Amino acid sequence: MASPFSGALQLSDLDDFIGPSQDCIKPLTVEKKPGRGAAKIRIEEDGNYFQVNQDGQAQKLEKAKITLNDCLACSGCVTSAESVLIAEQSHEELTRALAANKAAEPGQQKLVVVSISPQSRASLGARFELTPLETARKLTAFFQSLGVHHVFDTTFSRNFSLLESQREFVARFRRHSASEPALPMLASACPGWICYAEKTHGSFILPYISTAKSPQQVMGSLVKDHLARQQHLPPDRVYHVTVMPCYDKKLEASRPDFFDRECQTRDVDCVITTGEVVRLLEQEGVSLPDLDPAPLDPTFGSGPDQEPIGHRGGGAGGYLEHVFRHAARELFGISVGELTYKPLKNKDFQEVTLERDGSVLLHCALAYGFRNIQNVVQKLKRGKSPYHYVEVMACPAGCLNGGGQIRDDGASGRDLMRRTEQQYAAARSEPPEAHPGVRELYAQWLGGEGSERAAQLLHTRYHALEKAGASFNIKW
Repeated sequence: MASPFSGALQLSDLDDFIGPSQDCIKPLTVEKKPGRGAAKIRIEEDGNYFQVNQDGQAQKLEKAKITLNDCLACSGCVTSAESVLIAEQSHEELTRALAANKAAEPGQQKLVVVSISPQSRASLGARFELTPLETARKLTAFFQSLGVHHVFDTTFSRNFSLLESQREFVARFRRHSASEPALPMLASACPGWICYAEKTHGSFILPYISTAKSPQQVMGSLVKDHLARQQHLPPDRVYHVTVMPCYDKKLEASRPDFFDRECQTRDVDCVITTGEVVRLLEQEGVSLPDLDPAPLDPTFGSGPDQEPIGHRGGGAGGYLEHVFRHAARELFGISVGELTYKPLKNKDFQEVTLERDGSVLLHCALAYGFRNIQNVVQKLKRGKSPYHYVEVMACPAGCLNGGGQIRDDGASGRDLMRRTEQQYAAARSEPPEAHPGVRELYAQWLGGEGSERAAQLLHTRYHALEKAGASFNIKW
């Protein structure tokens, strides 16, 4: 099927992502020398490539090493889960970093922090048939045995992401006009969607995307700024690892916007997927169910042994649910009960409305997978989008079905997904504004809601990326 996203690609399935075994569209680098005409590429029977210059000289070509930043700038890919390009973010790299930290001189060792997403915790709990609390406590024990000092849950940082999204939407709704279109606001928590928007739709679509950081990157700010200050350490003396349900989170962590140039450190140093945690367990010869549970870290929670907390609204984080409820209360004085979702073309494209006296006050939607994202974007480009807010996620079924989650094939895979959803839903839901630790940090760390420091540490920006000059026609 010809892709409408980019002239560079043909996709057989718009919901697909690049798997770890696939090659980049730019596998070779060609050396260009001044004063010489165009060279030709010769492919030998053994698969090696040679650059043949006009004078007949041949030079063997080496495979290009493409950095994460190159990957974000190439504009050739659509869904951007280019895990094959990511050598510096893997469970092997984490193992090396932990070994190097243990061997470092006293006073030179880093504080090692692991932040685990609730979607990854749910996938691991389903795989090993553990309760959410057992999974969290046994994962804490496992990472501590490797030399990790703190293990956190990114549900805590998602509180900030949800609250900032809520406030941003209300502000946009109030200022929206024909001359200054600020709506619909599109969710920003999915890096696959962000990368696609930057590469494919550029300056047109970016003003509509929320500037609120994702939970991963909010946790990066919490760890490298707040926690580092508490521990009297510079940010580069903290090594921060996240466990995430998709490969795109590795790309998100590599963005230049999340790099501290003064301290030469990233907010998130290494991202490993849920599946890589399983490989790490196998590498260490550890059975997660057999581990003795460890107390949960109280640093970003209200108690060491508290049951893991979640948010209502589905496995992608509940952005639509929280924005919708907050806006209904803040803008119209309406307290919303259970939301009624109306499925459209498929279960990954649903909408919800708020009405009063026959008039639609709020019209919001969730769009998961690139088929549905394309629908939303095309409506917006034609000026026919009916929505005020859209929760956008690249993966069909949302983050619980991320490309980095634990996989089984066939009926067993469907059963694993069902159990993962049950694990995720089992966590007690709590409104983000109700968490005492969140209120305390807004006051002490950020200097209040809506402060300049909150804008600096909890929001980000996006960049339209120019398309590559060469035209490729690749089939995946």
